Amino acid sequence: MQPVANNFSPMLDKEALLDEECLIIRTSGEIPEVAFYGSIYYLTSDPAGPQLALADDDICSLAEMVVERYRLIILRDLTPENRRQRIYRGVGRAAVNWQRLRKFCAGRSLSTENLKLELAAALLNFLEQEINEVLLQRLAPSSLNCPPATLALLAGDLGLSPDNLPAGWQALCPPA
Repeated sequence: MQPVANNFSPMLDKEALLDEECLIIRTSGEIPEVAFYGSIYYLTSDPAGPQLALADDDICSLAEMVVERYRLIILRDLTPENRRQRIYRGVGRAAVNWQRLRKFCAGRSLSTENLKLELAAALLNFLEQEINEVLLQRLAPSSLNCPPATLALLAGDLGLSPDNLPAGWQALCPPA
């Protein structure tokens, strides 16, 4: 393969390629670490790829996009307005994705502390709205798709004790 002449320096080319891969990861599907590993392979080892030597900072940038993608996925499933939409997967899926995210972050020494606050607030808002619409106003059936133990585990992981959860939340959950 012959080198292609371009107006970019090798550093800008690398930066542009990393930016593109970050975008791919951020907009990937339900398991963003698959896109993460695919991006690393493409950038470093794929015979058709650029075969770059990635620095720790480069890999960290890609990993941060995995965290951001999981954040978006989990928030999607903790947003009350999404409950009746096709994109909604439920609090049970949010709990699964939270565990995947924690495992991914633990393997890379990435913190989830800032994310926990945002997700805890989203979970509380979701439960309050669900209680209002399902138990108090009886507007719709519950959209919770996980047993109380799963929801309690998610809440605990996010720093919420059962006392922090709105009264009546267990009644919204299907039986175990």
